[in-house]
Amino acid sequence: MKQEIHFSLLYRDMWQSSGKYQPRVDQLEQIAPVIIAMNCFSRVETNGGAFEQVNLLYGENPNTAVRAFTAPFNKAGIKTHMLDRGLNGLRMFPVPSDVRRLMYKVKHAQGVDITRIFCGLNDTRNIIPSIQYAKEGGMTPQGALCITHSPIHTVEYYVSMAEQLINAGAEEICLKDMAGIGRPYDIGQIIKGIKKRHPDIVVVYHGHSGPGFSVASMMAAAENGVDILDVAMEPLSWGMVHPDVITIQAMLKNAGYLVPDINMEAYMEARALTQSFIDDFLGFFIDPGNKVMTSLLVGCGLPGGMMGSMMADLKGMHNAINMALRQRDKKEVKFNSLVIQLFNEVEKIWPMLGYPPLVTPFSQYVKNIALMNILALAKDEPRFSTIDKDSWNMILGKTGKLPGPLAPEIIELAKANNLEFYEGDPQAAFPDDLERFVTEMQENGWEEGPDQEELFEFAMHERQYRDYKSGAARSRFEQELEIAKEKAGAPIIIKRPVIEVPAIDLEELREKYPEGEAIHAPVKGQVIWQYDLEDKSMAPFEGEEVKKGNNLCYIQAYYGIEPVKSGFNGTIVATYAKQGDEVQKGQVLAFVN
Repeated sequence: MKQEIHFSLLYRDMWQSSGKYQPRVDQLEQIAPVIIAMNCFSRVETNGGAFEQVNLLYGENPNTAVRAFTAPFNKAGIKTHMLDRGLNGLRMFPVPSDVRRLMYKVKHAQGVDITRIFCGLNDTRNIIPSIQYAKEGGMTPQGALCITHSPIHTVEYYVSMAEQLINAGAEEICLKDMAGIGRPYDIGQIIKGIKKRHPDIVVVYHGHSGPGFSVASMMAAAENGVDILDVAMEPLSWGMVHPDVITIQAMLKNAGYLVPDINMEAYMEARALTQSFIDDFLGFFIDPGNKVMTSLLVGCGLPGGMMGSMMADLKGMHNAINMALRQRDKKEVKFNSLVIQLFNEVEKIWPMLGYPPLVTPFSQYVKNIALMNILALAKDEPRFSTIDKDSWNMILGKTGKLPGPLAPEIIELAKANNLEFYEGDPQAAFPDDLERFVTEMQENGWEEGPDQEELFEFAMHERQYRDYKSGAARSRFEQELEIAKEKAGAPIIIKRPVIEVPAIDLEELREKYPEGEAIHAPVKGQVIWQYDLEDKSMAPFEGEEVKKGNNLCYIQAYYGIEPVKSGFNGTIVATYAKQGDEVQKGQVLAFVN
Protein backbone atom coordinates (compact mmCIF):
# COMPACT_ATOMS: atom_id res chain seq x y z
CA MET A 1 0.00 0.00 0.00
CA LYS A 2 1.35 3.45 -0.98
CA GLN A 3 1.09 6.61 1.10
CA GLU A 4 -2.14 8.09 2.40
CA ILE A 5 -3.61 10.98 0.39
CA HIS A 6 -6.29 13.27 1.78
CA PHE A 7 -8.94 15.34 -0.02
CA SER A 8 -9.94 18.95 0.50
CA LEU A 9 -13.30 20.16 -0.84
CA LEU A 10 -13.27 23.60 -2.44
CA TYR A 11 -16.96 24.19 -1.99
CA ARG A 12 -16.94 27.96 -2.28
CA ASP A 13 -14.24 28.03 -4.97
CA MET A 14 -16.51 25.80 -7.06
CA TRP A 15 -18.96 28.68 -7.21
CA GLN A 16 -16.24 31.29 -7.74
CA SER A 17 -15.04 29.45 -10.84
CA SER A 18 -18.57 29.03 -12.19
CA GLY A 19 -20.26 32.40 -11.81
CA LYS A 20 -20.56 35.64 -9.90
CA TYR A 21 -22.20 34.79 -6.59
CA GLN A 22 -21.77 32.42 -3.63
CA PRO A 23 -24.41 30.56 -1.60
CA ARG A 24 -26.19 32.51 1.12
CA VAL A 25 -25.46 31.77 4.77
CA ASP A 26 -28.64 29.69 5.14
CA GLN A 27 -27.55 27.57 2.17
CA LEU A 28 -24.07 27.10 3.61
CA GLU A 29 -25.63 25.94 6.85
CA GLN A 30 -27.72 23.41 4.91
CA ILE A 31 -24.82 21.91 2.98
CA ALA A 32 -22.21 21.71 5.78
CA PRO A 33 -23.59 18.64 7.61
CA VAL A 34 -24.04 16.80 4.30
CA ILE A 35 -20.41 17.48 3.34
CA ILE A 36 -19.38 16.08 6.72
CA ALA A 37 -21.56 13.00 6.15
CA MET A 38 -19.70 12.27 2.90
CA ASN A 39 -16.87 11.22 5.24
CA CYS A 40 -14.10 11.68 2.66
CA PHE A 41 -12.80 15.21 3.30
CA SER A 42 -10.13 16.07 5.84
CA ARG A 43 -10.39 19.75 4.89
CA VAL A 44 -12.92 22.21 3.47
CA GLU A 45 -12.25 25.67 2.04
CA THR A 46 -14.71 27.91 3.85
CA ASN A 47 -13.83 31.53 3.06
CA GLY A 48 -11.28 34.10 1.96
CA GLY A 49 -10.38 35.55 -1.45
CA ALA A 50 -13.39 37.07 -3.17
CA PHE A 51 -15.91 34.95 -1.23
CA GLU A 52 -16.46 37.38 1.63
CA GLN A 53 -16.68 40.39 -0.66
CA VAL A 54 -19.43 38.59 -2.55
CA ASN A 55 -21.45 38.32 0.67
CA LEU A 56 -21.31 42.10 0.96
CA LEU A 57 -22.33 42.54 -2.68
CA TYR A 58 -25.73 41.06 -2.05
CA GLY A 59 -26.19 42.63 1.35
CA GLU A 60 -25.13 39.75 3.61
CA ASN A 61 -22.72 39.95 6.53
CA PRO A 62 -19.64 37.85 5.63
CA ASN A 63 -18.65 37.46 9.27
CA THR A 64 -21.94 35.73 10.01
CA ALA A 65 -21.44 33.51 6.96
CA VAL A 66 -17.89 32.48 7.94
CA ARG A 67 -18.82 31.65 11.54
CA ALA A 68 -21.90 29.69 10.45
CA PHE A 69 -20.03 27.67 7.82
CA THR A 70 -16.91 26.87 9.86
CA ALA A 71 -18.71 25.84 13.08
CA PRO A 72 -19.95 22.38 11.94
CA PHE A 73 -16.54 21.48 10.48
CA ASN A 74 -14.76 22.62 13.64
CA LYS A 75 -17.05 20.37 15.70
CA ALA A 76 -16.49 17.40 13.35
CA GLY A 77 -12.69 17.78 13.42
CA ILE A 78 -12.44 18.75 9.73
CA LYS A 79 -9.83 21.46 9.13
CA THR A 80 -11.06 24.68 7.54
CA HIS A 81 -8.94 26.83 5.27
CA MET A 82 -9.18 30.21 3.58
CA LEU A 83 -7.64 31.91 0.55
CA ASP A 84 -5.41 34.87 1.36
CA ARG A 85 -3.89 37.25 -1.22
CA GLY A 86 -0.93 38.30 0.92
CA LEU A 87 -0.33 42.02 0.39
CA ASN A 88 -3.88 42.33 -0.98
CA GLY A 89 -5.56 40.47 1.90
CA LEU A 90 -9.08 39.63 0.74
CA ARG A 91 -9.33 42.29 -1.95
CA MET A 92 -7.84 43.25 -5.31
CA PHE A 93 -5.43 45.98 -4.16
CA PRO A 94 -2.90 46.36 -1.30
CA VAL A 95 -3.88 46.38 2.37
CA PRO A 96 -2.10 48.28 5.18
CA SER A 97 -0.09 46.03 7.51
CA ASP A 98 -2.25 46.75 10.58
CA VAL A 99 -5.34 45.57 8.70
CA ARG A 100 -3.48 42.48 7.43
CA ARG A 101 -2.38 41.65 10.99
CA LEU A 102 -5.93 42.01 12.34
CA MET A 103 -7.27 39.64 9.67
CA TYR A 104 -5.64 36.55 11.16
CA LYS A 105 -6.87 37.23 14.67
CA VAL A 106 -10.40 37.70 13.34
CA LYS A 107 -10.37 34.62 11.10
CA HIS A 108 -8.90 32.39 13.81
CA ALA A 109 -11.63 33.57 16.20
CA GLN A 110 -14.24 32.81 13.52
CA GLY A 111 -13.09 29.18 13.31
CA VAL A 112 -10.68 29.17 10.35
CA ASP A 113 -7.64 26.92 10.90
CA ILE A 114 -5.38 27.39 7.86
CA THR A 115 -4.62 30.37 5.63
CA ARG A 116 -3.35 29.79 2.08
CA ILE A 117 -1.15 32.81 1.42
CA PHE A 118 -0.20 33.69 -2.14
CA CYS A 119 1.19 36.62 -4.07
CA GLY A 120 0.07 36.94 -7.66
CA LEU A 121 3.64 37.84 -8.64
CA ASN A 122 5.26 35.13 -6.49
CA ASP A 123 7.10 37.93 -4.66
CA THR A 124 7.95 36.35 -1.31
CA ARG A 125 8.17 39.82 0.28
CA ASN A 126 4.38 39.95 0.02
CA ILE A 127 3.91 36.50 1.58
CA ILE A 128 6.45 36.31 4.41
CA PRO A 129 4.87 39.04 6.63
CA SER A 130 1.54 37.21 6.42
CA ILE A 131 3.24 33.99 7.55
CA GLN A 132 4.31 35.76 10.72
CA TYR A 133 0.94 37.50 11.19
CA ALA A 134 -0.85 34.15 10.81
CA LYS A 135 1.32 32.56 13.49
CA GLU A 136 0.65 35.50 15.80
CA GLY A 137 -3.07 35.10 15.18
CA GLY A 138 -3.05 31.36 15.96
CA MET A 139 -3.49 30.11 12.38
CA THR A 140 -1.47 27.61 10.33
CA PRO A 141 0.34 29.50 7.52
CA GLN A 142 0.36 27.69 4.18
CA GLY A 143 2.67 29.30 1.62
CA ALA A 144 1.38 29.10 -1.97
CA LEU A 145 3.31 28.93 -5.24
CA CYS A 146 1.33 30.38 -8.16
CA ILE A 147 1.97 27.84 -10.91
CA THR A 148 2.26 28.89 -14.53
CA HIS A 149 4.26 27.82 -17.58
CA SER A 150 6.92 30.09 -19.05
CA PRO A 151 10.68 30.15 -19.68
CA ILE A 152 11.07 31.79 -16.26
CA HIS A 153 8.78 29.57 -14.17
CA THR A 154 10.95 26.47 -14.00
CA VAL A 155 11.00 23.59 -11.51
CA GLU A 156 14.07 25.14 -9.87
CA TYR A 157 12.28 28.51 -9.62
CA TYR A 158 9.41 26.98 -7.64
CA VAL A 159 11.54 24.70 -5.43
CA SER A 160 13.65 27.73 -4.49
CA MET A 161 10.54 29.79 -3.73
CA ALA A 162 9.16 27.01 -1.50
CA GLU A 163 12.49 26.91 0.35
CA GLN A 164 12.24 30.64 1.09
CA LEU A 165 8.70 30.29 2.43
CA ILE A 166 9.52 27.27 4.60
CA ASN A 167 12.58 29.04 6.03
CA ALA A 168 10.29 31.98 6.84
CA GLY A 169 7.96 29.73 8.85
CA ALA A 170 5.43 28.32 6.38
CA GLU A 171 4.17 25.06 7.85
CA GLU A 172 2.65 23.82 4.59
CA ILE A 173 3.17 24.46 0.87
CA CYS A 174 0.44 24.62 -1.80
CA LEU A 175 1.02 24.39 -5.53
CA LYS A 176 -1.70 26.78 -6.65
CA ASP A 177 -2.24 25.85 -10.31
CA MET A 178 -4.96 28.46 -10.76
CA ALA A 179 -5.29 28.08 -14.53
CA GLY A 180 -4.48 24.36 -14.59
CA ILE A 181 -1.70 24.95 -17.15
CA GLY A 182 1.11 23.54 -15.02
CA ARG A 183 2.50 20.59 -16.97
CA PRO A 184 2.00 17.30 -15.09
CA TYR A 185 5.68 16.30 -15.23
CA ASP A 186 6.73 19.68 -13.81
CA ILE A 187 4.12 19.45 -11.04
CA GLY A 188 5.57 16.11 -9.98
CA GLN A 189 9.16 17.40 -10.09
CA ILE A 190 8.33 20.49 -7.99
CA ILE A 191 6.75 18.31 -5.29
CA LYS A 192 9.65 15.87 -5.48
CA GLY A 193 12.13 18.73 -5.01
CA ILE A 194 10.25 20.10 -1.98
CA LYS A 195 9.86 16.68 -0.36
CA LYS A 196 13.55 15.84 -0.90
CA ARG A 197 14.53 18.81 1.25
CA HIS A 198 11.57 18.73 3.63
CA PRO A 199 10.01 15.23 3.77
CA ASP A 200 7.69 16.16 6.65
CA ILE A 201 6.25 19.36 5.16
CA VAL A 202 2.60 19.06 4.11
CA VAL A 203 2.24 19.64 0.36
CA VAL A 204 -1.12 20.39 -1.30
CA TYR A 205 -1.90 20.46 -5.02
CA HIS A 206 -4.68 22.74 -6.27
CA GLY A 207 -5.37 22.49 -10.01
CA HIS A 208 -8.25 23.81 -12.10
CA SER A 209 -9.53 21.54 -14.84
CA GLY A 210 -10.02 24.13 -17.63
CA PRO A 211 -7.27 23.14 -20.12
CA GLY A 212 -7.47 19.42 -19.27
CA PHE A 213 -4.18 18.67 -17.48
CA SER A 214 -5.62 18.36 -13.96
CA VAL A 215 -6.15 14.59 -13.66
CA ALA A 216 -2.69 13.83 -15.04
CA SER A 217 -1.23 16.52 -12.76
CA MET A 218 -2.89 14.95 -9.72
CA MET A 219 -1.47 11.55 -10.64
CA ALA A 220 2.00 13.07 -11.03
CA ALA A 221 1.56 14.86 -7.69
CA ALA A 222 0.60 11.58 -6.00
CA GLU A 223 3.58 9.74 -7.48
CA ASN A 224 5.93 12.34 -6.01
CA GLY A 225 4.60 12.53 -2.46
CA VAL A 226 1.70 14.97 -2.35
CA ASP A 227 -0.30 14.88 0.90
CA ILE A 228 -3.56 16.61 -0.03
CA LEU A 229 -5.45 17.16 -3.29
CA ASP A 230 -8.06 19.88 -3.76
CA VAL A 231 -11.21 18.53 -5.42
CA ALA A 232 -14.77 19.50 -6.32
CA MET A 233 -18.08 17.67 -6.67
CA GLU A 234 -21.04 17.68 -9.05
CA PRO A 235 -22.89 19.60 -10.34
CA LEU A 236 -20.03 22.14 -10.37
CA SER A 237 -16.98 19.95 -10.93
CA TRP A 238 -14.96 19.93 -14.18
CA GLY A 239 -15.34 22.77 -16.73
CA MET A 240 -13.34 25.70 -15.37
CA VAL A 241 -13.59 24.32 -11.84
CA HIS A 242 -11.74 21.28 -10.41
CA PRO A 243 -11.81 17.51 -10.94
CA ASP A 244 -14.55 15.58 -9.15
CA VAL A 245 -13.62 13.69 -5.98
CA ILE A 246 -15.16 10.46 -7.33
CA THR A 247 -12.80 10.33 -10.34
CA ILE A 248 -9.68 11.22 -8.36
CA GLN A 249 -10.51 8.79 -5.56
CA ALA A 250 -11.06 5.93 -8.02
CA MET A 251 -7.84 6.71 -9.91
CA LEU A 252 -5.69 6.77 -6.76
CA LYS A 253 -7.33 3.74 -5.20
CA ASN A 254 -6.61 1.74 -8.34
CA ALA A 255 -2.96 2.84 -8.16
CA GLY A 256 -2.64 1.54 -4.60
CA TYR A 257 -2.83 4.77 -2.62
CA LEU A 258 -4.63 4.85 0.71
CA VAL A 259 -7.65 7.11 0.12
CA PRO A 260 -10.93 7.51 2.04
CA ASP A 261 -14.15 5.90 0.89
CA ILE A 262 -17.00 8.17 -0.22
CA ASN A 263 -20.45 7.93 1.34
CA MET A 264 -22.30 8.03 -1.99
CA GLU A 265 -25.71 8.55 -0.40
CA ALA A 266 -24.43 11.75 1.19
CA TYR A 267 -22.65 12.71 -2.05
CA MET A 268 -25.93 12.50 -3.95
CA GLU A 269 -27.69 14.52 -1.27
CA ALA A 270 -24.98 17.21 -1.44
CA ARG A 271 -25.25 17.16 -5.22
CA ALA A 272 -29.02 17.66 -5.06
CA LEU A 273 -28.72 20.46 -2.51
CA THR A 274 -26.11 22.25 -4.61
CA GLN A 275 -28.39 21.96 -7.64
CA SER A 276 -31.23 23.45 -5.59
CA PHE A 277 -29.03 26.47 -4.83
CA ILE A 278 -28.38 26.83 -8.56
CA ASP A 279 -32.11 26.62 -9.26
CA ASP A 280 -32.89 29.11 -6.49
CA PHE A 281 -30.87 32.06 -7.82
CA LEU A 282 -27.19 31.27 -8.24
CA GLY A 283 -27.67 29.67 -11.64
CA PHE A 284 -28.78 32.99 -13.13
CA PHE A 285 -25.19 34.20 -12.68
CA ILE A 286 -23.36 31.13 -14.01
CA ASP A 287 -21.95 31.46 -17.53
CA PRO A 288 -22.60 28.22 -19.46
CA GLY A 289 -19.15 28.54 -21.00
CA ASN A 290 -17.58 27.92 -17.60
CA LYS A 291 -18.97 24.39 -17.61
CA VAL A 292 -16.81 23.50 -20.62
CA MET A 293 -13.13 22.59 -20.70
CA THR A 294 -11.04 24.05 -23.52
CA SER A 295 -7.48 23.40 -24.63
CA LEU A 296 -7.36 26.99 -25.92
CA LEU A 297 -6.41 27.96 -22.36
CA VAL A 298 -3.10 26.12 -22.73
CA GLY A 299 -1.68 29.05 -24.71
CA CYS A 300 -3.06 32.10 -22.89
CA GLY A 301 -3.06 30.58 -19.39
CA LEU A 302 -6.07 32.53 -18.09
CA PRO A 303 -7.47 31.09 -14.84
CA GLY A 304 -10.86 29.45 -14.47
CA GLY A 305 -11.81 31.71 -11.57
CA MET A 306 -12.02 34.83 -13.75
CA MET A 307 -13.90 33.38 -16.73
CA GLY A 308 -17.26 34.71 -15.57
CA SER A 309 -16.06 38.31 -15.30
CA MET A 310 -14.06 38.01 -18.52
CA MET A 311 -17.09 36.90 -20.54
CA ALA A 312 -19.13 39.76 -19.07
CA ASP A 313 -16.42 42.26 -20.07
CA LEU A 314 -16.23 40.83 -23.57
CA LYS A 315 -19.99 41.05 -24.06
CA GLY A 316 -19.90 44.66 -22.91
CA MET A 317 -17.10 45.54 -25.33
CA HIS A 318 -18.33 43.51 -28.33
CA ASN A 319 -20.60 46.23 -29.69
CA ALA A 320 -18.03 48.99 -29.15
CA ILE A 321 -15.36 47.02 -31.04
CA ASN A 322 -17.71 46.30 -33.95
CA MET A 323 -18.76 49.94 -34.12
CA ALA A 324 -15.13 50.96 -34.46
CA LEU A 325 -14.55 48.32 -37.14
CA ARG A 326 -17.65 49.36 -39.13
CA GLN A 327 -16.60 52.99 -39.10
CA ARG A 328 -13.33 52.00 -40.75
CA ASP A 329 -14.96 49.67 -43.28
CA LYS A 330 -13.45 46.65 -41.55
CA LYS A 331 -15.11 43.29 -41.10
CA GLU A 332 -17.02 42.90 -37.85
CA VAL A 333 -15.99 40.19 -35.40
CA LYS A 334 -18.33 37.53 -34.00
CA PHE A 335 -18.34 36.99 -30.25
CA ASN A 336 -16.64 33.57 -30.39
CA SER A 337 -13.95 35.02 -32.63
CA LEU A 338 -13.51 37.88 -30.17
CA VAL A 339 -12.87 35.35 -27.38
CA ILE A 340 -10.09 33.78 -29.45
CA GLN A 341 -8.75 37.24 -30.28
CA LEU A 342 -8.56 38.04 -26.55
CA PHE A 343 -6.80 34.76 -25.79
CA ASN A 344 -4.26 35.52 -28.54
CA GLU A 345 -3.75 39.07 -27.31
CA VAL A 346 -3.13 37.89 -23.74
CA GLU A 347 -0.60 35.37 -25.04
CA LYS A 348 1.14 38.13 -27.03
CA ILE A 349 1.41 40.78 -24.31
CA TRP A 350 2.06 38.50 -21.33
CA PRO A 351 5.85 38.27 -21.96
CA MET A 352 5.95 42.01 -22.69
CA LEU A 353 4.51 42.67 -19.23
CA GLY A 354 7.14 40.59 -17.43
CA TYR A 355 5.34 37.21 -17.18
CA PRO A 356 3.14 37.98 -14.15
CA PRO A 357 1.43 34.69 -13.13
CA LEU A 358 -2.15 34.98 -14.35
CA VAL A 359 -3.89 34.84 -11.01
CA THR A 360 -6.04 37.41 -9.17
CA PRO A 361 -5.57 40.30 -9.45
CA PHE A 362 -2.83 40.23 -12.11
CA SER A 363 -4.81 38.02 -14.49
CA GLN A 364 -7.49 40.72 -14.50
CA TYR A 365 -4.90 43.44 -15.17
CA VAL A 366 -3.38 41.59 -18.13
CA LYS A 367 -6.85 40.77 -19.46
CA ASN A 368 -7.92 44.42 -19.11
CA ILE A 369 -4.89 45.65 -21.03
CA ALA A 370 -5.47 43.02 -23.74
CA LEU A 371 -9.13 43.97 -24.06
CA MET A 372 -8.39 47.69 -24.38
CA ASN A 373 -5.67 46.83 -26.92
CA ILE A 374 -8.25 45.06 -29.08
CA LEU A 375 -10.47 48.14 -28.97
CA ALA A 376 -7.51 50.40 -29.74
CA LEU A 377 -6.48 48.29 -32.74
CA ALA A 378 -10.06 48.37 -34.03
CA LYS A 379 -9.80 52.18 -33.90
CA ASP A 380 -6.39 52.17 -35.66
CA GLU A 381 -4.70 53.25 -32.45
CA PRO A 382 -1.51 51.67 -31.06
CA ARG A 383 -1.45 48.92 -28.46
CA PHE A 384 -1.29 50.07 -24.82
CA SER A 385 -3.16 53.31 -25.59
CA THR A 386 -5.25 52.78 -22.44
CA ILE A 387 -3.79 51.26 -19.26
CA ASP A 388 -5.71 51.59 -15.99
CA LYS A 389 -4.22 52.62 -12.65
CA ASP A 390 -4.02 49.13 -11.14
CA SER A 391 -2.27 47.76 -14.21
CA TRP A 392 0.26 50.59 -14.08
CA ASN A 393 0.94 49.79 -10.42
CA MET A 394 1.77 46.22 -11.47
CA ILE A 395 4.02 47.41 -14.29
CA LEU A 396 5.82 49.96 -12.11
CA GLY A 397 6.55 47.45 -9.35
CA LYS A 398 4.31 49.03 -6.72
CA THR A 399 2.64 45.70 -5.91
CA GLY A 400 5.75 43.52 -6.15
CA LYS A 401 8.59 42.55 -8.44
CA LEU A 402 7.61 41.14 -11.83
CA PRO A 403 9.16 37.71 -12.51
CA GLY A 404 10.59 38.77 -15.89
CA PRO A 405 11.81 41.93 -17.63
CA LEU A 406 9.44 44.40 -19.23
CA ALA A 407 9.56 44.91 -22.99
CA PRO A 408 11.45 48.09 -23.99
CA GLU A 409 8.28 49.68 -25.43
CA ILE A 410 6.52 49.34 -22.05
CA ILE A 411 9.43 51.02 -20.28
CA GLU A 412 9.42 53.83 -22.85
CA LEU A 413 5.66 54.25 -22.45
CA ALA A 414 6.07 54.64 -18.68
CA LYS A 415 8.75 57.29 -19.20
CA ALA A 416 6.56 59.10 -21.74
CA ASN A 417 3.81 59.27 -19.11
CA ASN A 418 6.30 60.57 -16.48
CA LEU A 419 5.77 57.47 -14.33
CA GLU A 420 8.44 56.23 -11.94
CA PHE A 421 9.40 52.62 -11.26
CA TYR A 422 9.32 51.47 -7.63
CA GLU A 423 11.89 49.07 -6.22
CA GLY A 424 11.15 49.26 -2.50
CA ASP A 425 9.13 46.95 -0.26
CA PRO A 426 5.53 47.03 -1.61
CA GLN A 427 4.04 47.18 1.90
CA ALA A 428 5.98 50.37 2.69
CA ALA A 429 3.89 52.25 0.12
CA PHE A 430 0.70 51.51 2.08
CA PRO A 431 0.99 52.82 5.67
CA ASP A 432 -1.18 51.70 8.61
CA ASP A 433 -4.74 52.97 8.34
CA LEU A 434 -6.85 51.13 10.90
CA GLU A 435 -7.37 54.10 13.22
CA ARG A 436 -9.28 55.95 10.52
CA PHE A 437 -11.87 53.18 10.47
CA VAL A 438 -12.03 52.99 14.28
CA THR A 439 -12.80 56.73 14.40
CA GLU A 440 -15.48 56.58 11.73
CA MET A 441 -17.21 53.58 13.31
CA GLN A 442 -17.39 55.48 16.59
CA GLU A 443 -18.79 58.55 14.82
CA ASN A 444 -21.41 56.42 13.02
CA GLY A 445 -22.33 54.47 16.13
CA TRP A 446 -21.30 51.21 14.45
CA GLU A 447 -20.19 48.32 16.64
CA GLU A 448 -16.74 46.83 16.04
CA GLY A 449 -18.29 43.40 16.53
CA PRO A 450 -17.01 40.27 18.30
CA ASP A 451 -13.21 40.06 18.01
CA GLN A 452 -13.33 43.35 16.03
CA GLU A 453 -14.65 41.47 13.01
CA GLU A 454 -16.88 44.34 11.81
CA LEU A 455 -13.96 46.77 12.09
CA PHE A 456 -11.87 44.38 10.01
CA GLU A 457 -14.57 44.03 7.36
CA PHE A 458 -14.98 47.81 7.06
CA ALA A 459 -11.22 48.33 6.74
CA MET A 460 -10.82 45.49 4.22
CA HIS A 461 -13.82 46.30 1.98
CA GLU A 462 -14.56 49.95 2.69
CA ARG A 463 -16.83 50.78 -0.23
CA GLN A 464 -18.74 47.47 -0.20
CA TYR A 465 -19.21 47.63 3.57
CA ARG A 466 -20.74 51.10 3.34
CA ASP A 467 -23.20 49.82 0.71
CA TYR A 468 -23.99 46.84 2.95
CA LYS A 469 -24.69 49.09 5.95
CA SER A 470 -26.84 51.51 3.95
CA GLY A 471 -28.88 48.76 2.28
CA ALA A 472 -27.75 49.87 -1.19
CA ALA A 473 -26.02 46.54 -1.81
CA ARG A 474 -29.15 44.51 -1.08
CA SER A 475 -31.31 46.76 -3.23
CA ARG A 476 -28.84 46.61 -6.12
CA PHE A 477 -28.58 42.83 -5.92
CA GLU A 478 -32.36 42.35 -5.86
CA GLN A 479 -32.68 44.52 -8.94
CA GLU A 480 -29.85 42.64 -10.66
CA LEU A 481 -31.50 39.32 -9.85
CA GLU A 482 -34.82 40.44 -11.30
CA ILE A 483 -33.15 41.52 -14.53
CA ALA A 484 -31.29 38.20 -14.73
CA LYS A 485 -34.51 36.26 -14.18
CA GLU A 486 -36.31 38.30 -16.79
CA LYS A 487 -33.58 37.63 -19.35
CA ALA A 488 -33.80 33.92 -18.57
CA GLY A 489 -37.59 33.96 -18.96
CA ALA A 490 -38.13 33.04 -15.32
CA PRO A 491 -41.21 34.25 -13.42
CA ILE A 492 -40.65 37.41 -11.39
CA ILE A 493 -42.36 37.40 -8.02
CA ILE A 494 -41.52 40.97 -7.00
CA LYS A 495 -41.24 43.74 -9.55
CA ARG A 496 -39.10 46.79 -8.82
CA PRO A 497 -38.32 49.71 -11.13
CA VAL A 498 -35.30 49.23 -13.34
CA ILE A 499 -33.04 52.18 -14.13
CA GLU A 500 -33.56 53.14 -17.75
CA VAL A 501 -30.45 53.89 -19.80
CA PRO A 502 -30.99 56.20 -22.79
CA ALA A 503 -30.66 54.47 -26.16
CA ILE A 504 -27.36 55.13 -27.91
CA ASP A 505 -27.81 55.63 -31.64
CA LEU A 506 -24.15 55.57 -32.60
CA GLU A 507 -24.98 54.71 -36.20
CA GLU A 508 -26.92 57.94 -36.60
CA LEU A 509 -24.09 59.93 -35.02
CA ARG A 510 -21.51 58.30 -37.24
CA GLU A 511 -23.54 59.22 -40.32
CA LYS A 512 -23.82 62.79 -39.10
CA TYR A 513 -20.19 63.00 -37.90
CA PRO A 514 -18.17 60.52 -39.98
CA GLU A 515 -14.89 61.69 -38.43
CA GLY A 516 -16.24 61.44 -34.88
CA GLU A 517 -15.17 59.02 -32.17
CA ALA A 518 -16.87 57.46 -29.16
CA ILE A 519 -15.14 57.71 -25.78
CA HIS A 520 -15.47 54.51 -23.75
CA ALA A 521 -15.30 53.83 -20.03
CA PRO A 522 -11.93 52.15 -19.33
CA VAL A 523 -13.21 50.57 -16.09
CA LYS A 524 -16.46 49.77 -14.35
CA GLY A 525 -17.67 52.33 -11.83
CA GLN A 526 -19.52 55.57 -11.12
CA VAL A 527 -19.21 58.50 -13.54
CA ILE A 528 -17.94 61.79 -12.12
CA TRP A 529 -18.18 64.68 -14.57
CA GLN A 530 -17.64 67.28 -11.85
CA TYR A 531 -16.88 66.92 -8.17
CA ASP A 532 -20.22 68.24 -6.92
CA LEU A 533 -21.61 64.74 -6.47
CA GLU A 534 -24.96 66.01 -5.21
CA ASP A 535 -25.90 67.32 -8.64
CA LYS A 536 -26.91 64.15 -10.49
CA SER A 537 -27.75 66.02 -13.70
CA MET A 538 -24.22 67.15 -14.42
CA ALA A 539 -22.63 66.22 -17.73
CA PRO A 540 -20.34 68.19 -20.07
CA PHE A 541 -22.10 70.66 -22.33
CA GLU A 542 -22.60 69.66 -25.92
CA GLY A 543 -20.30 71.90 -27.95
CA GLU A 544 -17.58 71.83 -25.29
CA GLU A 545 -14.08 71.40 -26.75
CA VAL A 546 -11.75 68.66 -25.59
CA LYS A 547 -8.06 68.14 -26.30
CA LYS A 548 -6.14 64.91 -26.76
CA GLY A 549 -4.66 63.71 -23.48
CA ASN A 550 -6.90 65.91 -21.31
CA ASN A 551 -9.28 64.45 -18.73
CA LEU A 552 -12.83 64.28 -20.03
CA CYS A 553 -14.26 62.96 -16.77
CA TYR A 554 -13.50 60.47 -13.98
CA ILE A 555 -14.81 57.09 -12.89
CA GLN A 556 -15.04 56.08 -9.25
CA ALA A 557 -13.76 52.50 -9.49
CA TYR A 558 -13.56 50.13 -6.51
CA TYR A 559 -9.90 51.09 -5.96
CA GLY A 560 -10.26 54.87 -6.38
CA ILE A 561 -10.60 57.54 -9.06
CA GLU A 562 -9.71 56.59 -12.65
CA PRO A 563 -9.39 59.50 -15.13
CA VAL A 564 -10.97 59.14 -18.58
CA LYS A 565 -8.79 60.90 -21.12
CA SER A 566 -9.73 61.99 -24.60
CA GLY A 567 -7.72 60.26 -27.28
CA PHE A 568 -8.16 63.09 -29.77
CA ASN A 569 -9.04 66.77 -30.24
CA GLY A 570 -12.64 67.68 -30.94
CA THR A 571 -16.00 68.88 -29.72
CA ILE A 572 -18.49 66.96 -27.59
CA VAL A 573 -21.63 66.36 -29.66
CA ALA A 574 -23.43 63.88 -27.35
CA THR A 575 -23.17 62.36 -23.86
CA TYR A 576 -24.70 59.13 -22.61
CA ALA A 577 -24.09 59.09 -18.86
CA LYS A 578 -25.04 61.58 -16.18
CA GLN A 579 -23.29 62.38 -12.94
CA GLY A 580 -23.31 59.35 -10.61
CA ASP A 581 -24.43 56.80 -13.22
CA GLU A 582 -22.96 53.32 -12.87
CA VAL A 583 -21.28 52.31 -16.13
CA GLN A 584 -19.69 49.09 -17.36
CA LYS A 585 -16.23 48.79 -18.85
CA GLY A 586 -16.42 49.69 -22.54
CA GLN A 587 -19.69 51.60 -22.22
CA VAL A 588 -19.90 54.76 -24.37
CA LEU A 589 -19.67 57.93 -22.26
CA ALA A 590 -19.61 60.60 -24.95
CA PHE A 591 -19.19 61.19 -28.68
CA VAL A 592 -16.57 63.67 -29.88
CA ASN A 593 -16.31 65.08 -33.40
